[in-house]
Amino acid sequence: MHSPDISRHDVDVVPAAAPAPVTAGDALAGYLHTQAGDFLRSLRMHTESGADTAGVAQAAAALRQASRRISGTLHTFRPLLDPSWADDLRTELAWLSATLAQEHACTSRLARLLEALSRLSGASPLPTARGELRPPGADAATAAPETTAAARPTGSLTVGAARAGALLERQLTLARTRAHSAALQALGSSRFHAVADSVALLASELPLGPMATAPAAEALALPAENAERRLLEAVAALPLGRASHPYNAEALVHGLATASAEEAQDSPWHQVRLLLRLHRYAQEVLYPEADPVLCHAGLVLDRHRDAAEAAAAAAAAARTPRIAPATAYALGVLHADQRHEVEAARFAFQQVWQRATEPTSVTAP
Repeated sequence: MHSPDISRHDVDVVPAAAPAPVTAGDALAGYLHTQAGDFLRSLRMHTESGADTAGVAQAAAALRQASRRISGTLHTFRPLLDPSWADDLRTELAWLSATLAQEHACTSRLARLLEALSRLSGASPLPTARGELRPPGADAATAAPETTAAARPTGSLTVGAARAGALLERQLTLARTRAHSAALQALGSSRFHAVADSVALLASELPLGPMATAPAAEALALPAENAERRLLEAVAALPLGRASHPYNAEALVHGLATASAEEAQDSPWHQVRLLLRLHRYAQEVLYPEADPVLCHAGLVLDRHRDAAEAAAAAAAAARTPRIAPATAYALGVLHADQRHEVEAARFAFQQVWQRATEPTSVTAP
């Protein structure tokens, strides 16, 4: 028979210890482990695709995406990591992503320019509007003028469009071939294998700094806030007031001036695109669910970048020596059309950004 005291002692419950807070290193490691796994799966898919062109392109896109996310995260949260290791890997991933992106950029740029030439010369019906990238009401405002212009192509444009298309195809196909060779050479280099080894190590181990032992809610917030602040400052420097007009003749005149003027005008927008990407990746670490407004703004700025680079390609083709006047005229019209697309993308971004910042800040809830 047990003593009452002993019985009471048996039923006493020892209070459970409070769970330790998640550290910044744990949260950061979980995100980077996932991205490193995506990188390695994409690399295996790229290797196994062989002669499957579509499979290779899909794997290369996934490889670039994982590289950008890892590189951007290492940049934003560098204070929590081993700085030397983070800088080295970030530099190598940026090299890899830029090298792999060139072939895709040449392919999409050629398709974009040939489609625009066909539309402008009236050789085919107008393509369907990109509804997911246009601001509300923009389709109704732009459909009538574009249709009218396409229905009345000038003779010079009709004659020069075919030659302009052939010239662009020769130039961009050559650039694509060179980019493809550079990508193959990069993927077979010892430099790439060193990058792949580093990412494979990252999939299981993350070199952390002393600050990574702090609670995640505190240590991750400050770098993410710095990324948001840089984005807001860059957007504040943009001429959003001028971009609020869907048909911006003043900006178009500046865009038609010289190549250096175009670059000076486009550079701040390209910088915002990069800062928005860094902000989005930082938010993915803090909040797994992506903010659809930020995703949409990123797509609009991608459209802006594509149109600006297509306009630059048309201008470069127009500077080819000894081309026929009709060809030069068609390329000039094509250049102006792509600069209009640049302005349309700026207008769309201004609308999206206004909706994103009026109710709350751009930080995900």
